[in-house]
Formats: sequence, structure tokens, C-alpha cells
Amino acid sequence: MKINTFLRTAAVAALVAAPATAQTTLRIQTHYAPETVSGKLAAQFVDDIQTMSNGDIQIEMFYSSSVVATVETFDAAVNGIVDCDMTGGAYQTGKNPAFQFVGDIMGGYDTPYQQLSWLYHGGGYDAAQQLYNAQGMQLIGWWIYGQESLSSSKPLGGPDDLKGWKFRSPPGLETEIFEELGASPIVMDFTEIFTALETGIIDGADASGLANNVGLGLYDIVKHATFPGFHSMPSDHLACNKAVWDGLSDSQRRIIDTAMQKLALQTALTFEKANAEAAAKLKAEGVTLWDWSPEDRAAFRAGAQKAWERWAEKTPEARALVDSHKAYLAQLGLLAD
Repeated sequence: MKINTFLRTAAVAALVAAPATAQTTLRIQTHYAPETVSGKLAAQFVDDIQTMSNGDIQIEMFYSSSVVATVETFDAAVNGIVDCDMTGGAYQTGKNPAFQFVGDIMGGYDTPYQQLSWLYHGGGYDAAQQLYNAQGMQLIGWWIYGQESLSSSKPLGGPDDLKGWKFRSPPGLETEIFEELGASPIVMDFTEIFTALETGIIDGADASGLANNVGLGLYDIVKHATFPGFHSMPSDHLACNKAVWDGLSDSQRRIIDTAMQKLALQTALTFEKANAEAAAKLKAEGVTLWDWSPEDRAAFRAGAQKAWERWAEKTPEARALVDSHKAYLAQLGLLAD
């Protein structure tokens, strides 16, 4: 009995004396607010990591770009203000135009699943990683909410309807593509869209996906939209400071990668359902939804590819990514002749 008591006491003492596993905390900033659909998906991503790691990895998520401005998140991660950037690569085209082709390929893929397949099965991950590593960052993965829908006061049945069409556009590659097709893009802040539509300054807008456009109230003013979309499908990313990422254990990296791939799938599925529900609601309310034919989509891609080629000439990294996308789009039968 004394021996058994001694052994039990020794075992308890050993457990007490054993060093606790070091806990890792990652500070991540996203531009999404916690109450949005994307913000709630990000919260589930945090919970998945903390649960799968049994608390070994803790995530401190900063929503609504609460530490630095959205466009400054990448640099904040590079400089150690936060550890990871959960916004999007397209904000970094000033560093290298190649970031356009990991942020929003514009006229490329039809679905989030095709775009994700380029990343994981089309050589995209290695090609993109070179771009991120050169900045001291590691690309972990994407979460893509799907095609954006154009909203309009006029019909948008095909490329001919773009001629002379005045619409709100973000700056950069998109303006070049739509100008190529005869439209008149007007760069303005997101917050100005509603008033500009209401006063007729613009005929339409590139704002967001269909469900989000409903939330913005755009179809209280205009009664036409493209759906499913074809022109823009932004890739939100998770990118971490490379030194921080390399400092994680193999199991920690695997857990984060697994949680990221789940987030990618759930984001695509969630918004596919939300957009379908929004489409049904809008049809019932008399809004006309324009689904471009394969031939018209190919015509848009042809215009987009001319702009891609101009951007590809800006840096070797942009050329590498454009060539990678074109090769994969050809495999999928999506490349314009």
C-alpha cells in the first residue's frame, strides 16, 4: 500500500512539474464586421482552429479593420503590428501589379470552385507563393464568396448593352476592361453609389454580390441586374508574416490550413444559397435578371484578356500569373479564342 501511495504521489508531482505546452496567439485583421455573413464565417474559422488545436492556438481577430486601414493590413502583418492579413491581395497592386491576379482575376472563372481549383490543382499556389514570399508573407488560402452582380437602370443582356453604359467602377484593371468593351466606367467611392444611381449620374454600378446589393437597397432604385455574374469574383485571402508562419509547428500549420479550406467551402456554399434566395425575391418583385450566354461571356473574356496582357507586361510576376491562369482556363474550356 505504501508503494502504491508513493507511486501515485510521484505521478501527480510529475504532472504538476511538467512544463505547460506553449500557447501560440495569432493576431489577425479582417475588413469584415462581425455581424456580417463573412464576419460570422470568420468567427467559425477562429473557433475551428482553437478547438482543433485544443487551445494550443489562440486567435485574436480584429474585425472591421480596427487596428489599421484595410489597405494597410498587409504592411501591418509584414511589420509585426498584426500577424496575419485577412483582407485581399488586390489591395496590394501598388507593390506589384501581379497582386491583381491573386485578388480579382476579372472575367476569369465562372465559379468559386473553379478559381479555388486553380489555387490547389492548377499550380496557382506555388506561383502565388513566390509573389507573397518576396514581400515577407505566406499565402495560406482563399475564401471566395462568388461572382459579383452588376446593377443597372437599363437592360444588360449582353456585350452590346455595355456600349455607353455609365457605371460606378473600382479603379484599376476593371476600368480598362469595360472601356475596351465600350462602357463608361466612373470611379467613385462605394458610399456614393446609392445617391449617384438615384440622381442618374450613373446608369448602374459594380458594387457586390446579388444578396449584398439587395442589402444596400440598390434594387429599390434600379430594376436590372446580371445574375449569375461573370465579370468579377474577388478572392479574400489569409496571408501571414512568413517568419511567424515558419515558427509554427507542422501540426499547427496543418490545423490552420484545414480550417482555411473549410472556410473556403462554407463561404462558397453560404453565398450560393444567399444569392439564389435573393434572385428569387427580386424576380418576384419585378427585377429583371440577365444571365449572359456562353458566347457573350466568352466575348467579355476576350476583352478582359486584352487588359490582362497589358498588365502582364508590367512585371515578370504578373506575366507568370497571367500565363498560369490562361493555361488553366484553357484546360477548363473557359479561355476565349
